[in-house]
Amino acid sequence: MTNAFAQQEEQPSRTALAAAAHRAAHQLHDGAEVFRDPLALAILGEDAQSAVAALGDEPRSARMRRFIAARTRLAEEALHAAIEKGCRQLVVLGAGLDTYAYRGAQRHALTSIFEVDHPGTQAWKRKRLAQTGIAIPSNLEFVPVNFEKQLLDDALRAAGFDESASSFFTWLGVVPYLTGDAIRSTLSYIAGLACSHVVFDYAEPPELLDPQYRAMHEHHAQRVAAAGESWNTFFDPPRLHEMLRTLGFKSIHDLGPRGIAAHFYPDALARAPERGGHVLHASSSSSC
Repeated sequence: MTNAFAQQEEQPSRTALAAAAHRAAHQLHDGAEVFRDPLALAILGEDAQSAVAALGDEPRSARMRRFIAARTRLAEEALHAAIEKGCRQLVVLGAGLDTYAYRGAQRHALTSIFEVDHPGTQAWKRKRLAQTGIAIPSNLEFVPVNFEKQLLDDALRAAGFDESASSFFTWLGVVPYLTGDAIRSTLSYIAGLACSHVVFDYAEPPELLDPQYRAMHEHHAQRVAAAGESWNTFFDPPRLHEMLRTLGFKSIHDLGPRGIAAHFYPDALARAPERGGHVLHASSSSSC
């Protein structure tokens, strides 16, 4: 579900490649202090070193890769807690080069993993997996979806998704690229499932940011726009929480910049802004 509605079928999403490069850079530059992924470099194949080098290591790039590491760690921690409570289905929305299905130890406890993405990005990933010799697990289903022509629920059902079973959705690095209507539609579907979880990241409106961090935001916004995948939607946390409750989510846990810093980067807490990027975990039932 990357922002690739006009994307050519044979082309990958550039932001999916950038996110994978940031995860790989976290292994190299930060010693995987927050998120360890032994496949992060491998899945990039021959492009690994150049993709990481292209990110640079200035403060703006370091801040982005640490956020990406934190959001991935938070999503997987929440997933593992749900698995312990009996969750047996994982849906990775906008999967890009996500590697959980190929290396997460708890993946074996899942009956089904569904990777959902634009057909072009997904075809590119499958080539990468074949080229690098990364085995595709038997419980993984690829779900190519062109959201101009298909609905998420139809595509998942066709792939064997069980709407009556407990399910967990990860939706990382996607929400800012979508329209408000598309976001609400997806969240409404997830909230309507009997026992469901979703973890996604979002950004606050740039006009609410401190000047220093607004400049960082504008820098990154210009880079993704140049790649043809612009940021479209931002959320003020109270209004987003109200929308989630209206849709039917019973439990909401939301970590903003200070919460993320306190959790993973306490040495940087004093410098963390009040507003910026968030990672949110919502569930349709407080008991699942």
